[in-house]
Amino acid sequence: MTSDQTPEPPLLTLRDGLPPIVDTDAGLADVVAKLAEGSGPVAIDAERASGYRYSSRAYLIQLRREGSGTFLVDPIPFQQLPSLQEVLEDTEWILHAATQDLPCLAEVGLRPSALFDTELAGRLLGYPRVGLATLVESLVGARLAKEHSAVDWSTRPLPAPWLEYAALDVEVLVELRTLLGAELIAAGKDEWARQEFDYLRGFEQPTRVDAWRRTSGVHRVRGRRGLGAVRALWEVRDALAEQRDVTPGRIIPDAAIVAAAQAMPTDRESLLATKGFHGRGAERYAARWVAALREVAEMPESELPTRSPRGDGPPLPRAWAEKDPIAARRLTLARDAMSARAEELEVPVENLLTPDYLRRTLWTPPSTRDAAALGPAVAEQLAGYGARPWQVDIAGPIIVDAILEAEKPVEKPVEERTEEPSAE
Repeated sequence: MTSDQTPEPPLLTLRDGLPPIVDTDAGLADVVAKLAEGSGPVAIDAERASGYRYSSRAYLIQLRREGSGTFLVDPIPFQQLPSLQEVLEDTEWILHAATQDLPCLAEVGLRPSALFDTELAGRLLGYPRVGLATLVESLVGARLAKEHSAVDWSTRPLPAPWLEYAALDVEVLVELRTLLGAELIAAGKDEWARQEFDYLRGFEQPTRVDAWRRTSGVHRVRGRRGLGAVRALWEVRDALAEQRDVTPGRIIPDAAIVAAAQAMPTDRESLLATKGFHGRGAERYAARWVAALREVAEMPESELPTRSPRGDGPPLPRAWAEKDPIAARRLTLARDAMSARAEELEVPVENLLTPDYLRRTLWTPPSTRDAAALGPAVAEQLAGYGARPWQVDIAGPIIVDAILEAEKPVEKPVEERTEEPSAE
């Protein structure tokens, strides 16, 4: 380290040593009793086997409470965790990036009655980077080791270094919550945060419609029959992945689906000879892939998917100018004003208002153009989509102004006429 470099913060270590894995009823009862003896909020984290398993279930749950200590609970031996839910009732939960963990915690019966999301708090406060390690380093002055962030948490037994990494993720969450909470109050954003955290308690993983359309490289596939092949192969792969509880890409990658959809082979030999068709399940499930492609080859045109899905929302913004020029002007005006307001408030614009809510309101605004009535109508529409009151208070007037301004006649600049010099 040179003299002009800032010293690296110390590496965070466990205060109380590595706790044992809890995977028995007796061990869980002891955890519940110790949590009841503690005080204040409870830091919670969960580890999933993303990239390895089809399911998003929790394979490890970490908890820490002042006066209680840190606990590592293996949820796999338990169907549900009602005793843990009972002891945590009416206690604030501290999570980082809560939307990642709430669904898998709910699977085992754990649902917060109050929560504080340290990642979301960082966003509302305008921190440019809100990863846990970054916030801990910035606010607590310690480094978190992250070398085990992408491991297979379904592995049993779990290695001690992985468990130490997992325990450290809740080690400083209580302290981090205290610091961020004080900053929210100082910035006048504590009520915004409260509304956001309350909203998160009802979070559910959204169901993806036409999830096959997210296949990487699908844009290279031509024609409706090719798209039908992508859909059919994706659905077969998804069913196999769910059955085997492995991530779909471990059966065949997206690139193999696209290659087969472009070539449209209808027998095993041609399929396996297709350039780019590979993967662990390419040959093993060849009969399934061929059957799906044959079915698509014989499918009536009317049953094949179109390039653009039919949705209930507005068209893509790039199409607005052609379909509805006034709506396009509304969107431009509102986006510019929202960006300026977000910068002023030091909040990411997507946190100021969900972009989909903005587009829906501007594509199909309330019918009234009476200024006094338009404000409440816009507020009602935004609230109906799910916008929180603080968001409505900020975004509502901006949207009203955009609606009214967009419909004003656009004055063309008057061209200056150059007079001919008079002859003397």
